[in-house]
Amino acid sequence: MNLFAISRYFTIAIISLFINSTVITAYASPPQKIKVVTTLNILEDFVRNIGGERVEVRSLLSGLESEHTYTPKPSDIIIVKEAQVLVEVGLGLEVWVKSLVKNASNSKLITVTTSTGVPLLRGEETDHHGHDSHGGNPHIWLDPERAKSMIRHITDALSKIDPEGRKYYLSNQGEYFIKIDRMRKDIEKKLSTVKNRRIITARHIAKLINEIRKGDIKVLVSEPQLNPNIPRAIADETGVKVITLTPIPGGLPGTDTYIEMMEYNGSRLAEALQ
Repeated sequence: MNLFAISRYFTIAIISLFINSTVITAYASPPQKIKVVTTLNILEDFVRNIGGERVEVRSLLSGLESEHTYTPKPSDIIIVKEAQVLVEVGLGLEVWVKSLVKNASNSKLITVTTSTGVPLLRGEETDHHGHDSHGGNPHIWLDPERAKSMIRHITDALSKIDPEGRKYYLSNQGEYFIKIDRMRKDIEKKLSTVKNRRIITARHIAKLINEIRKGDIKVLVSEPQLNPNIPRAIADETGVKVITLTPIPGGLPGTDTYIEMMEYNGSRLAEALQ
């Protein structure tokens, strides 16, 4: 074989290798991201931790609005119309979401209700906005174990839509659960030395003032999403200490994720009750 033939042989081999590697690369490219929209940013955080690079997720609420009284914007209709999945809490928290979905007219939209089968938090017949909460408090994500159940619904939904990513989603879920367990143990440790754990949350003013005086309540918990004048007036009347905790990430500085929010709330509560 002369020099020209050898050169031609290697040229053909290199071109063939290049074409084959291009084909392999094309097949190995990541799948198109699942477009997910969530009602609350707590759910956005859950989806991002489980879906990772295989999802494109955004929340309708930023964390500064009340989930009960939120009014959808025209841009929200477009977001829902273009989404593949909508993730909600349910339990009557997002009373506005049904009309939003209807107006979006997205027949392919899959709705994931994360509260399905999850027991509510005990202690209140109705929530502090007066909504019927089915014999409990619907802010179920504030209990880490209930939050895990909500997250499992998200993992299952993503796995059904994207079966090839199931192992990836389950792996992310396992890692996230470890972080949640670590956070829970840290909060429990901070609260373990507190003797008087009696607190009260703002609802009906006259009733609250009476309960505070009668029960020797020392701490009143408010939320940044609510009018601050009410707890301030109660504090002036009774001398109770007011602290602000957020049930939604982003409601206060340093609470952008679920774990950061829970750690912040736990620390502030432990400090106030000492």
